Amino acid sequence: MVEMGTAQADIGVIGGSGFYSFLEDVTEVTVKTPYGSPSDSLFIGELAGRKVAFLPRHGRGHHLPPHRINYRANLWALRSIGVRQVLGPCAVGGLRPEYGPGTLLVPDQLVDRTKNRTQTFFDGEPLPDGSVPDVVHTTFADPYCPAGRAVALAVARGHGWDPVDGGTMVVIEGPRFSTRAESRWHAAQGWSVVGMTGHPEAVLARELGLCYTSMSLVTDLDAGAETGDGVSHDEVMRVFGENVGRLREVLFAAVCALPETAERACLCAT
Repeated sequence: MVEMGTAQADIGVIGGSGFYSFLEDVTEVTVKTPYGSPSDSLFIGELAGRKVAFLPRHGRGHHLPPHRINYRANLWALRSIGVRQVLGPCAVGGLRPEYGPGTLLVPDQLVDRTKNRTQTFFDGEPLPDGSVPDVVHTTFADPYCPAGRAVALAVARGHGWDPVDGGTMVVIEGPRFSTRAESRWHAAQGWSVVGMTGHPEAVLARELGLCYTSMSLVTDLDAGAETGDGVSHDEVMRVFGENVGRLREVLFAAVCALPETAERACLCAT
């Protein structure tokens, strides 16, 4: 394990430990932030000449529930080592019958239904150096990077996995799943999938000038879209395990296909 500063990356992946474990010559880097500790160390490796930093969102032992993740520390840590583009693979529930288990959806919109999460760096609190950031109201009409979305869609198709282009992810507090009434309400609004970690990841990335792209794997039909006993944790993990191999392939291909940092032409950085 090494301290921050001896390794750098320009692409970040916030996901499970199953991704970086397939790389060779991975360097584990510890990072301290003004917002506390991130979920885990950063694991830095190389893909086709691109330096990429993997951060286990829930910790390498998957011990952090969605509402206890230190999202600010996670994004700050990635940016501090040079990351400017972030891919955020996640498991979600489908809110439409056609979005069944195994569907890959690349959302273009987000609805926040979380309750107790700090979702800005501009909170009026002093930084360690004593300075207090000005109030900033971040543009967030389009929460995801258009360039990153285009890459994710293209590489998925190139790997024979026809993705859903666009849709709305509604993010709930968790860690419980939705009631049937909540799920039917989400679907009635025209939303596509429901997850627990996509917010505030996306808005914090925007505040730091990072490109952020979600790659959402549907692991179940949410409670209002299915019959039977409803969603279970075991079922979600089983379906995710069945699809993690091809998700990893698409994710690695997306890392390699993202534009060079100096060539970013999207508005995320501004």
